[in-house]
Amino acid sequence: MADATDRYDAVVVGSGAGGGVAASVLTRAGLRVLLLERGEALSSEQVGNDHLRNFRISRYGHNVPPYLGDGGVRVVVDPDGTERVEPPWGPGYGALPYTLGGGTRLYQGMAWRLTPEDFHLATTHGVPDGSSLSDWPLTYADLEPFYTRAEQEIGVSGDGTAHHNQGARSAGYPMPPLPDNTEAQMLRRGAERLGLTTGPVPMLINSVPRSGRGRCVQCGECVGFACPSDAKNGPYNTVLPDAVGAGCHLVTGARALEVRSDAAGRVTGVLVVDEATGERRTVSAAHVVLACAAVETARLLLASRSDAHPDGLGNHSDQVGRHLQGHVYVGGFGLFDDPVIDGPGPNVRIATCDYVNRLPGAIGGGVLANEVLKLPIAHWSGALPPETPRWGLAGKHAMRDLYRRTSHVFGPVQEIPVPDLRVTLDHRHVDRHGMPVARLAGRQHPLTLVAAGLQSERALEWLDASGACRVWSTGPVWDGVSAGQHQAGTCRMGNDPATSVTDPFGRVHGHDNLWVMDGSVHVTNGGFNPVLTILALAYRSAEHLAAR
Repeated sequence: MADATDRYDAVVVGSGAGGGVAASVLTRAGLRVLLLERGEALSSEQVGNDHLRNFRISRYGHNVPPYLGDGGVRVVVDPDGTERVEPPWGPGYGALPYTLGGGTRLYQGMAWRLTPEDFHLATTHGVPDGSSLSDWPLTYADLEPFYTRAEQEIGVSGDGTAHHNQGARSAGYPMPPLPDNTEAQMLRRGAERLGLTTGPVPMLINSVPRSGRGRCVQCGECVGFACPSDAKNGPYNTVLPDAVGAGCHLVTGARALEVRSDAAGRVTGVLVVDEATGERRTVSAAHVVLACAAVETARLLLASRSDAHPDGLGNHSDQVGRHLQGHVYVGGFGLFDDPVIDGPGPNVRIATCDYVNRLPGAIGGGVLANEVLKLPIAHWSGALPPETPRWGLAGKHAMRDLYRRTSHVFGPVQEIPVPDLRVTLDHRHVDRHGMPVARLAGRQHPLTLVAAGLQSERALEWLDASGACRVWSTGPVWDGVSAGQHQAGTCRMGNDPATSVTDPFGRVHGHDNLWVMDGSVHVTNGGFNPVLTILALAYRSAEHLAAR
């Protein structure tokens, strides 16, 4: 922080999908931009490939922060009221990587658009009792040009004609899809027997050399790891380097503690702490953009209290932190007579969108695809048949025999938002800077669990039709907080300040120069991985800010 100046046109907090795009767009528009990242810029070697310590399987911790000392704990309240004080790698914590690039550094990279229907679920289905289901204040057509821009500038491989209910497109993908594998071919035959439409999964991964970086080398270590060949795409290795070259001031190891504002409600800057030295200073800004992901963006707003805003910034209607969403994941396993896993990655190669908003008796549904990563430890802990021994010689024989003969089909479920699924502050627990930690609590809406059950049944049908000699489900569905890596919804956008936190461009109601550009603004989270929507919304919002 030592070389940061006293004032910027815009301070962007967080360098992930939304923050990276925002910093790029604003810098290219000629603004003086400071981009703050609490983590460091890590090489692939520094991230490492420890199968027991990563953001996919965190048996013994993470491969990048937050560590226990860096991110503090979080308090997670189960549906039965039980409170758990969770370390960053604990179930329910909902950690995202603290490093340049944020979640985009370690994600799988699936790049789905929401469907046109996803933007008006409340109009289509009504508002279920106990829910806060609402239409978006924009349409698919409003966002489509920015979906296309994200696909072109960040880099997506895929087939734009493959999935029939994905909405009209103004352009195809800039790269062809990744090549088939044995499992995809097997599942495609099964889908044909069921009359399902399938296609390759759009991926933020180079299928061909692009912009000076090589194509995917099919090592298979995508989600939870940094790409060793730098073929996985995010703002951190596409648009952000150009922005830094054009004058964007990137500071790593710097955490925003509070957003400062005056008595009139206008934001004046950000209180920042240097993670290495503990030095604190306030950086002034004409605009502040928050892109810390749904849990931390909400926590930061709630912690930014003053006499004028005793409940936190943007929280005059008690909406900040509510409507927390992620994705309940469901599916099934199929055991086959012959090997169906041939090794090369990324493993996820085939999907069907036929059940997205097409599950009779349910609202939403979601995409179904084959498993994203077959770490042996993940297979051992979650994919062996229920009665299979996990230990001893029998367990070793089972792993050797079943690992390559087991296919996994699963996907995210569109969650029905609930106002009491929320992030608040827990003042009983503070982090090393004395800030209250996040408290996550709530219960899934019953209709989310209905959709989960139906979607799981469809996965088993697909595996059975593909020739599995045995199928079984992924197990009971958790009905508590699911935030995780797909967290969203805590600062939802809308036209009514009484029921939303931001306007349709991510500007916080009542604060003309405070913006949110991450998944927090999602009204609903769809039945897809949300990152492409985060990228597209950030392009749209940042262009709107720059034009002012």
